[in-house]
Amino acid sequence: MVLKEVCVENYTQIPAAVQAGAQRIELNDNLAVGGTTVSHGVMAEAARYLNEQEIPLVAMIRPRGGNFVYNDLELKIMESDLFVAQQVGVDAVTFGALTADRALDTEAMEMLIGAAGGLQVVMHMAFDEIPVQRQQATIDWLVDHGVSRILTHGGPLNTPIDQHFAQLAQTIALAAGRIEILPGGGITNENAERIAAELGVRQLHGTKILGDLSAE
Repeated sequence: MVLKEVCVENYTQIPAAVQAGAQRIELNDNLAVGGTTVSHGVMAEAARYLNEQEIPLVAMIRPRGGNFVYNDLELKIMESDLFVAQQVGVDAVTFGALTADRALDTEAMEMLIGAAGGLQVVMHMAFDEIPVQRQQATIDWLVDHGVSRILTHGGPLNTPIDQHFAQLAQTIALAAGRIEILPGGGITNENAERIAAELGVRQLHGTKILGDLSAE
């Protein structure tokens, strides 16, 4: 059984996602730039509704589009959003912070993980910008700091996920069951089962993983 995490934009797509059989939902604003944090009100309403449905909610914590190198003010904003996520009852939060030379910003990540206050933490696709030779050390650090899973496309998002199967398989091998690997990016209701079988994973992520929700 493959768990399908649906990536939605704002609250409006959530009822359709639930109707279509979503088993977990990642909530974003501005998917055109790769997803940013929704408003306090949207997060609270989504958490209330999905708690009733008993479907886990993952909230994107990202103050803007663009790169994942954050200054102190942006990290303060993210910290504040993490406190909101705790207050309104989301199940998990997803974020990632990098240094200018594309390494994991461990100082920023430690602060953000602390601010998550025991919520499940997911490392999002900022992971894919970290050079392959640094990924073993990155995975080890994330495991040591209690991060639950890594969302990854295995390479640049503008290339199909099929082209990154070798890299994804390597990431899964490096994780060695210590942290969940969640493949995403370009996964649809039509290719999900094949991708899960080829990679041997039990969970997948996508905006169209249950079909086109906007067509509901």
